This record gives sequence, structure tokens and C-alpha cells, in this order.
Amino acid sequence: MRYNNGAGFPASFFVYIQFLSGANEESEVEGRATREPALRLPLRYALHSVQGYSASAQRLYFFMIQLNDLTFHYPNTTPVLQNFNWQVQRGERWAILGSSGCGKTTLLYLLAGLRFPTSGELLIDNEKLTRPRPQSGLILQEYGLLPWATVEENVALGLRVRGFYGADGIHAPRAETNVDLNVIPWLKRLGLDEFSAKYPSQLSGGQRQRTAIARTLALRPDLLLMDEPFSSLDAITRADLQKLTLELCDEQNLTLIIVTHAIEEAAIMGRKILLLGTPPNLAPSIIDNPN
Repeated sequence: MRYNNGAGFPASFFVYIQFLSGANEESEVEGRATREPALRLPLRYALHSVQGYSASAQRLYFFMIQLNDLTFHYPNTTPVLQNFNWQVQRGERWAILGSSGCGKTTLLYLLAGLRFPTSGELLIDNEKLTRPRPQSGLILQEYGLLPWATVEENVALGLRVRGFYGADGIHAPRAETNVDLNVIPWLKRLGLDEFSAKYPSQLSGGQRQRTAIARTLALRPDLLLMDEPFSSLDAITRADLQKLTLELCDEQNLTLIIVTHAIEEAAIMGRKILLLGTPPNLAPSIIDNPN
């Protein structure tokens, strides 16, 4: 991904802001953070209904995620996915496993609305994905925290965006009428309340990742996307955050998609494991892991 980092912004910040703002092209984000507040990024989102079904019935009846004959490739390269079909039920926990270069992060970025299929279609909640959706949460390996903001301010970032624009269906679900900027309950749940006034540079890696998780869950998503979020942490911290993430998924009834290159982590985090191989990936290879 091409991002203007001349002002010293962390690269993950641009990815997160593109996702948070609903921007469907890099050009909507590249360089703008150096001259505009993140709250003023343009956001658009199209909502569609399926004739004959109420919104609640749609959520119960349809798959949470559907990839239908999806093909994706970068210019002048072998397709990463080719005529690929995959379905995820609401509330399931999936780990995407594979070696470097197999397309794990590309698939996650497709699900996040940061990449778009070359052909075929991708549906989330039975709606074609045209840009990041406000009900999805994205957690990156490098946290995507603002270095000049405190823990509390970082956790409240997404809520501030929602409060600025309102429930327009782009930045927040249309049913969400009031935005509560109080993030103290999330800081307490994630064990961050005593660090609320500290800056990212003053935190350990585990505390930074807890901050990123709190920032995401404060928006109350129904789909949680994680890109190797624990790979840079020590073994004890990693195990602690894996356990916490699973507890939070159960508490919030989240659908979880986590990218990892570690077999052990895939076995811990995913009740189903999607194996990706050397591109092109033509069909899903799925391992059930109920225990």
C-alpha cells in the first residue's frame, strides 16, 4: 500500500484511518493526515435491503461472510485468489493460516474493505462490500496508535469520529443515535485504567495491543478482523491476550477472523482454520477445530 509518511506518521495509522473513515481508495487518505484532522476524512457507505426479508431476518438467515467466485490479483502478478468460494457463519471463529506471500493479509484487507475483488463478489451481512463498514473492527500488528495521544484519547478516537458525523450509515450504524465518549469501562475491562494518561511510547507491546483492542471494541463491532496481532509479543503476553480476545469474542458475540502464520495460534484462536497455499488459491482448504 502506498502511503505518504513524510510527516512521521506510523504506516499502520494510515491503514487504520483508511479503514475507520470508510475510504475506498488510497488516494482518499494518502497525505491528507498531514494537513487535515482525521475527523474530516470523506466517508460514504451504501446500505441495501433484500426484498422480502426484514433486517433482523437477514442477519439470521444469511451467512455473515460470503465470497462468491472471487478473484483478486495485483497488477501483473499471479492471482492471489481465483474463483474462490468461502462462507462464514455469524459468531464463528476462524484462523487464516499460511506461509508468507500466500495471501492471508490480502484476504483480510478484502474483508475489511481496503482491497476490492478483481471479479466475483464479497458479501458481508448479505451486502456487497464497497468500502469499510462501520460494524467491522480491524486490529493491526503494529497497533495503529497515534503517538501524540494518550491511551484514553486513542481508545476514544473511533467514537469521536462517530460523534462528529452521527449515525449516517457510513461512520456509524444508522440505528446508533447516541455516542457515549466514556471509554473508562473499556479501559478497566482491558486492564488499562491506570495507564489512561500515558502515551504509546510509555507502554509495553502488550499494553499497546490492549489499547488497540479497546479502541476497536468501544465501537461495538459484530465482525473482528485481526492481522497477526500478537506476533511481536513475548510468549506470556501473547497467551494472555489470546485468552482475553477469546473471552471478549464470547462476551460480545463477535465473528472473529484472525490471520496468523503460527500453527499453535491457529489451533488456539480458530474453531475453523482456513489454509492458504502458494497462489493462486482456487478453493478453500478448511480444518475443523471444535476443541
